[in-house]
Amino acid sequence: MTDNLRELRARVRTFIDGEVIPAEPVLDAGGPEAAAAMNGLMASAKKQGLWALGHPAELGGGGLSLYDFALVNEVIGRSEYGQRALGTLSMQDSIMLDRYLASAEQRTRWLLPLVAGEIRPSVAMTEPEVAGSDPTRIRTTAVLEGGEWVINGHKWFTTGAHHAGFTTVFAVTDPEADPHRSISAILVPAGTPGLEIVRAVRTMGSDHGDHCEIRLTDVRVPEQNLLGVRGEGFAVAQRRLGPGRIFHAMRWLGQAQRAFDLMCARAKSREAHGSLLSEKGEIRRYIAESAAEIQAARLLTLDAARRYDLDGRAKLEISMVKFWGARMLHNVIDRAIQVHGALGVTEDTPLERMYRSARYARIYDGPDEVHRMVVARQLLKGNAPWDELPA
Repeated sequence: MTDNLRELRARVRTFIDGEVIPAEPVLDAGGPEAAAAMNGLMASAKKQGLWALGHPAELGGGGLSLYDFALVNEVIGRSEYGQRALGTLSMQDSIMLDRYLASAEQRTRWLLPLVAGEIRPSVAMTEPEVAGSDPTRIRTTAVLEGGEWVINGHKWFTTGAHHAGFTTVFAVTDPEADPHRSISAILVPAGTPGLEIVRAVRTMGSDHGDHCEIRLTDVRVPEQNLLGVRGEGFAVAQRRLGPGRIFHAMRWLGQAQRAFDLMCARAKSREAHGSLLSEKGEIRRYIAESAAEIQAARLLTLDAARRYDLDGRAKLEISMVKFWGARMLHNVIDRAIQVHGALGVTEDTPLERMYRSARYARIYDGPDEVHRMVVARQLLKGNAPWDELPA
């Protein structure tokens, strides 16, 4: 780690611990006060030069490599609000749009405001009627008529659709083609007639409901709203999901490290049965195992980021860190709750909410079972990660 990167991490840690975490009670409550608090945090991050650190410099970001950003993002991840406050929440979508938006007009309309934090994105892929882990079963359709896409379908877990400036809809455009070449990605601006936000679904770890159910009924958008090439929606999705899974793993590290800090502080301050919890062997085992699991996940995350910087794929490494990181997150938070006892299951600490969010981590952007399948398949082909010498 360079001195500049170490200094940047320290500045981000000061911002997260000194500004974002103290604002969490207001942000948790929602409403106008929460919106004002978040706007204030975003303005502060921009003023301090901490805004959009991982976005490309030519788009107004900090230009960090994915590897360097991983070292910063684990600090950002200490608060669930950190990514939005520092303008990194939209990185999955900005990477996708930067690659696949065709015209300068579209880039000006969608990409630059996205990086600046002026609009938010959402993505509509998962559907309630079919298995989300198998996108070849998508039922939403888009038919080209008179220079417009006419889209019909039903989606849910379209995160942030009720706040978004646009939604990227994945729909079947070529039903007779190979299933992996039948789907396209199409931008649908907010407010387009026929786009209905049915509800914001409340889920584990999300008290306000960020994951929307939407319906699209004869939604019409211009033909040029297609992202990339017709029928290559799977490639577009992977361009977004690949680095996105690494972003999750980075954020989980911050959450786990925060839970670890709370666990250690509790162990050193709480007495039971004649001694501090920190003096008891079982609690020391919790601490040691948690530290080892965090560091193992950290090294897996950094390795995935390094590989992605090299080849833009890192398929094996990304799947490996996705299921391992989710398990690590659950384990560490679970132990922290156990050390806190009754206090740990109350809302008086962030652990209860973190625990609910951690359970969700094993499902989104591909369930554990799918990622373990991908890893095993690669290993059975002889592609073991330890056969490669570090670059």
